[in-house]
Amino acid sequence: MVQIGTHPILWHIMQHYGVYGHNEFLICLGYRGDIVKRYFAEQAQVGTDITVSTATGEITRHAGPRTDWVVHLVDTGLSTNTGGRVKRLKQWLDDDDFLLTYGDGVATVDLERLLAFHRSHDRIATVTAVRPPARYGGLLLNGDFVSHFSEKRISEGWINGGFMVLSREILDHIPGDDTNLELDVLEGLAEQEQLAAYRHEGFWQCMDTPRDVRTLLDLWNGGAPPWKTW
Repeated sequence: MVQIGTHPILWHIMQHYGVYGHNEFLICLGYRGDIVKRYFAEQAQVGTDITVSTATGEITRHAGPRTDWVVHLVDTGLSTNTGGRVKRLKQWLDDDDFLLTYGDGVATVDLERLLAFHRSHDRIATVTAVRPPARYGGLLLNGDFVSHFSEKRISEGWINGGFMVLSREILDHIPGDDTNLELDVLEGLAEQEQLAAYRHEGFWQCMDTPRDVRTLLDLWNGGAPPWKTW
């Protein structure tokens, strides 16, 4: 897992969710899922100060800074597509609405307002619209709704920032493992006027390329990373 400082980007994202009281996570695992499992298992053991008795092997954990999360690490298949991975979480999803993110970008999105926005607009899905540099694809917006969802760049400059709220009803729009969440589901919901867009004007940055990694590392090493809300 790519790290910012001493922690992977996923940890930074989960810290942000924790600020808003979201402390239970479902992580869809596929290729190299064992690395993610090992990371969280090891954090549970050595994330705080410990005392080890070499004679008995007994390990005592001491009070100290630690996260208070419940993390479900769910194997969703090696080749399952993005929508299919969400579908495989069906048995874990009890609430009418759930928050979803790709786990590859950090932002200062107000998750409380995002969730309230989603519920007030009564749509199946809400994406967070952000304005990154023009090298990304985009969204065309009509008021608070998405009129067109595209992976290719379009002139308005809004893109899906990856912080979403989905109603459980979206599972009915995902036939199976091969379903692509973006192309097969979100595009269709946009055409049906069932995809809302929450505009986020604050900080957002993905980690898709070595250039993105350097940008985030420079911000972190500068001592005041803008996404550090915890």
